[in-house]
Amino acid sequence: MSSSDNDSLPSTFGRLAWSNLAAQSAEQVALAAAPIVAVLLLGAGEGETGALQTALTLPFVLFAIPAGLLADRLSRRRLMAGAEALRAAALLAILAGLWFGFLGMPLLAVLGFVAVCGTVVFSVAAPALVPSLVSPSALPAANARIELARTVAFAGGPALGGLLVGWIGAAPAFGCAAALSIVAVVLLAGLFEPARIAVPRRHPLGEIREGAAFVFRHDLLRPVFVTQFIFNTAFFLILAVFVPYAVRRLGLSASGVGIVLGMYGAGMIAGALVATRVMRRLAFGIVIGLGPVTGLVASGVMALTTVVPTPLLAGLSFFLLGAGPILWVISTTTLRQSVTPPRLLGRVSAINIMAYGARPLGSALGAAVGGAFGAEACLYLAVAGFALQALVILMSQAVALSRQPEMACD
Repeated sequence: MSSSDNDSLPSTFGRLAWSNLAAQSAEQVALAAAPIVAVLLLGAGEGETGALQTALTLPFVLFAIPAGLLADRLSRRRLMAGAEALRAAALLAILAGLWFGFLGMPLLAVLGFVAVCGTVVFSVAAPALVPSLVSPSALPAANARIELARTVAFAGGPALGGLLVGWIGAAPAFGCAAALSIVAVVLLAGLFEPARIAVPRRHPLGEIREGAAFVFRHDLLRPVFVTQFIFNTAFFLILAVFVPYAVRRLGLSASGVGIVLGMYGAGMIAGALVATRVMRRLAFGIVIGLGPVTGLVASGVMALTTVVPTPLLAGLSFFLLGAGPILWVISTTTLRQSVTPPRLLGRVSAINIMAYGARPLGSALGAAVGGAFGAEACLYLAVAGFALQALVILMSQAVALSRQPEMACD
């Protein structure tokens, strides 16, 4: 991001951006350390580690909507600080369990579940808070900076978590993650949040329905949600079969598979770095369409490996799958923040996160199709999925936007 981008962002947003980096890094380090601890120290098998991974993903499905409701009712800064404090407490409890020898798989799963609940609240409240901290014209730069922090943590966190466990042990690794969460709490505690217009509270179900109705009746937000849901399904269809496919068909070793998968993180970082410049030079709607179209191209490149089995094509595919969709995330986040009344931002952000529910659907589809017809069939089916999501967004009004919409008001 250029210096001019940073100059347009106020110092109070800087505290949010740094807290986001600390929180995302804490999450990724802990997520990487948890299965290593489960296998190496607690002797967990495949079934138990699968159950652990389930516990670490369930909060996104169970608590995104309640978190959005709270984000529209309470101070978003305090809600995020409380969520990070909850995560820090859970990580410190894991640390204590390791030190004093009372940590078992059930407790690790419960504490991991609690820690991820903090992640859900933070993920919902942060996009809702950003429009109150920066000017409308600075929203793309602000969202790009938030996403850059997330992608850096996503790309480097798992490797850092594994290295920390290997270098200093499991307990200190969780201690480092807890320390990062505490840093995020301190940064959030000093952040100034402008007062919001008080709105009368109604029954929680009525408020949740209001947020969902706003998304699914909105001519711009509805196709964005549908596109994202299909994209997640198709992407996780590829991920479900890629490792055995890469070993069997592409002849990759374990380290080779890791390098190819790492191209996804490299693409995410590259996309986040150029996002602000791209959004300045291209029409707003064109940027929205870039992500889905890039995803379609990437899936075609991956399917091409069934004819030309080279890891170079697979690496290019994952790079494109990282770079293009980051432009999508930044542009569509800016779109949601612009067209959504401030009183609904938390609930609308939560509805967006519910699109992640397509991920287990894609994985299950990959297991079923791959088991019956082979990994190649999954790659071809993924191309069809990516084509469908590109078609949905290209036929919508969102790609016709020449510029960022005017900010909605309550």
